[in-house]
Amino acid sequence: MPSRSDPPGGAGPVIVDTNVLIAGLPTVNGPGTLAHILQGMLDGSIPYLVSDALLSEYRAVLLRPALLSRLRMAPPEVEALVERIARNGSSVAPVQAAPAPDPGDQFLWELLAACPEARLLTRDELLLRKGRMRRRVIRPEAFAAA
Repeated sequence: MPSRSDPPGGAGPVIVDTNVLIAGLPTVNGPGTLAHILQGMLDGSIPYLVSDALLSEYRAVLLRPALLSRLRMAPPEVEALVERIARNGSSVAPVQAAPAPDPGDQFLWELLAACPEARLLTRDELLLRKGRMRRRVIRPEAFAAA
């Protein structure tokens, strides 16, 4: 992995769930509530992990028509954002992991399993409450406050 300074909240890289990424984007009303996390990803001050599956989810969610409209983004802007996230992050090959609390989030569990020092930033209550890796799953607000 590329060397970067330790992120807020302790050592090790983070995995940013799509719901946190979306919350960090500017909306019609100004900066997102978690803009500092997104900015840290884009400026390299927060080390983070990505995988092909995570990047695909970012792209698919950001390209939803209702979200594009709310964010006032065009598909080429989404592509540029996802490419920049891919470029600045450390790409990791997922490994087999215990079942995630939500089968739709298995790719996040596999990414966590690939990097024992990583933490998942999410607002997903199911991931925060259940599963073997829940000690490594934190709210983005707690990460930012640490």
